[in-house]
Amino acid sequence: MTTRTTETAITRWLLSSSHIPDIARADWQDGRPAVLRTGGAYDAVRMPQELVHAAVGCTGPDQVSAALAEALDGPVICQPGSWYYALVPAGTCETWRSPLGVVRGTGGWLGIPRTDRTEPTAVAPYWAVPVQTAGKLCSADAVAWLLDDGCKRVEALAP
Repeated sequence: MTTRTTETAITRWLLSSSHIPDIARADWQDGRPAVLRTGGAYDAVRMPQELVHAAVGCTGPDQVSAALAEALDGPVICQPGSWYYALVPAGTCETWRSPLGVVRGTGGWLGIPRTDRTEPTAVAPYWAVPVQTAGKLCSADAVAWLLDDGCKRVEALAP
């Protein structure tokens, strides 16, 4: 597939959860994240920044992105200063057992940046790990492991 074809497939896949994709496209054109439903094509695990940074052992955006790409092998959105969101298979909400991350599933919403928003910003969400292929998601088990590892590392540093 060409880059343009891949980009179009990814955009269609992300928008597949929207009943009115033209609104999401307009948001992206205006530089805003599109607020899209979770629970259809994907669920999303909200991961605290502190645990993610502890698990990967760094805080620099480029280093965190590289570490998350290797550890999770799927798309991750960064909301600077607070959260990371790992896109995981739909239905994860029903099987998730970790108290360290909150899953947004059916009935949830998530601000999804335009697919080319990959550069770190101070306030706007961006893809810490961009979508590479439509439908390719993070493993929920890998996300749970990452959060557990981060929690253990934070606890080890506590006085």
